[in-house]
Amino acid sequence: MAQSSRFAKLISYLRPHWRQTTLGVLALFIVNAVGVYIPWLIGDIVDKLRVQFSFDQILNFVVLIIVLSCVMWVIRMVSRITLFGVGRQVEFDLKQKIFQHLLKLEPSYFATNTAGDLINRATSDVDNIRRLLGFAVLSIANTLFAYALTLPVMLSKSVTLTLAAIAIYPFMLILVQLFSDRLRIEQQEVQEELSKMSELIQEDMSGMALIKIYAQENNERRAFRQNNHHLLGANLKLAKTRNTLFPLVGGLAYFSLLILLWLGAGRIIAGTLTVGDFLALLLYVERLVFPTALLGFTITAYQRGEVSIDRVESILTVTPNIQNANNAIHLPRERVLGQVAARHLSYTYPGAKVPALKDINFNIQPGETVAIVGPIGCGKSTLANALPRLLDIEPGQLFLDGHDITTLRLEDLRSAIAYVPQDSFLFSTTIKNNIRYGDPLSEQSEVEYSAKQAQIQPEILNFPQQYETIVGERGITLSGGQRQRTALARALLVDAPVLILDDALSSVDNQTATQILNNLSQGTQRKTVIFISHQLSAAATADRIFVMDKGEIVQSGTHTELLQQSGLYRSLWNQHQLQEILQ
Repeated sequence: MAQSSRFAKLISYLRPHWRQTTLGVLALFIVNAVGVYIPWLIGDIVDKLRVQFSFDQILNFVVLIIVLSCVMWVIRMVSRITLFGVGRQVEFDLKQKIFQHLLKLEPSYFATNTAGDLINRATSDVDNIRRLLGFAVLSIANTLFAYALTLPVMLSKSVTLTLAAIAIYPFMLILVQLFSDRLRIEQQEVQEELSKMSELIQEDMSGMALIKIYAQENNERRAFRQNNHHLLGANLKLAKTRNTLFPLVGGLAYFSLLILLWLGAGRIIAGTLTVGDFLALLLYVERLVFPTALLGFTITAYQRGEVSIDRVESILTVTPNIQNANNAIHLPRERVLGQVAARHLSYTYPGAKVPALKDINFNIQPGETVAIVGPIGCGKSTLANALPRLLDIEPGQLFLDGHDITTLRLEDLRSAIAYVPQDSFLFSTTIKNNIRYGDPLSEQSEVEYSAKQAQIQPEILNFPQQYETIVGERGITLSGGQRQRTALARALLVDAPVLILDDALSSVDNQTATQILNNLSQGTQRKTVIFISHQLSAAATADRIFVMDKGEIVQSGTHTELLQQSGLYRSLWNQHQLQEILQ
């Protein structure tokens, strides 16, 4: 991202808080104006006291300077609180914006971008931008006002001494510029190493059970030590550059003070400069030393902020591939019948050469239960992901009640389809809250009814806290079958017209799986159920069975019809029967 583009982004971050920013900058201007007046006042006092000395005058002047200093301190605190508050507001805005944007992106984005790196960008990088917009804006404004207000007064005292004192400052700016690219690159290395560290920690925390099962604690410890060592090296490299630059900048700044002392003493002896004016010049140069020396820290904050702006904007500039079309059709859930159709449906994953789905056609009637079977990797899960538009499929291939799903509003399409994927993800909260996740205001009776349909109610009642039992991160305290049936209960609670089960009962025994399917096929308001499974005993109870192989539907019919045909289904059923006998 170009420098001008980054600066434009900073302005856009500040724009919603321009009143608060203006107030903080105005307070800084007043602080610097008072700061310029105090040395001028001290110099004037010294010259007056040389002519006529009076303790009363000294007392009055001291009281006045103390009052001005107190006013200056109060206004400075107002400016700092205000500008640092702007930084915090921008931090809040960016975190909200990042989170809301991530919710718009399709699952494939999170398959190629690790959670650890995204978390680091939303925390550490946003924090760097907050520092930039708090500390850096304050110090840059302070430096500008310090020079703009101080230099004219210094020039009015002595043009020659002022120019001699500030002659060293251009060298400081050149020095800072020479180090700026190096600082930015080293700061980027630190942020990248920090992201790798976050990724490793996040993965290890999620896979702690697997680490212990395979006794890989030592390997993970070595991997962490290696990442930590790389992070340490990057931080030390950056610290070395900073600790080289900042003393050089500070030393050059104080060198100007020595020049003023050397030249000013001769002017006083020659009578061309009063002691008061010389003292005022010394104080003015001292006033410029701090903001000038602070320039190095400001540049570092800016370099760090630049890197973080690029990393944050790389998330925010991602355009979702799957989003509502212009003039998307509104289809309320209560009007959905549940007819699902595919016409020449084909899909190839980005970068793949072989299509995952190839010229698929079917028509599923409302209330029909259809099982989809086939060998691993034949495209069953791809088809399941395509129906609720979790994949970016082309228009004119998939239809819900005759409507092309790419023309429907995403929220309407997904509210009409309850989808239970292979990975039965549960949140680290109570069983009750997990079941009613799709409808958080559901009553206890509705939660229990869904649990009964999913055949999980008896086991929940055996837990000490029953529905208030905390399931742990990703449902770790439950067995695989319990997680799957809890996820199924969550899908049943929203009462969507279409239910997709993508091998969602693989950890459940055949008898329970069959009972669940029977529950779904009963009643006057039957759901359209698409049941993807390797459990052929359960699939055999479906109204129809689609047999998939290599991305195509190669057979279709009832269980009885398919057994009468030679083909893949009969081969799979014979294997299933053999496994049943061996068990």
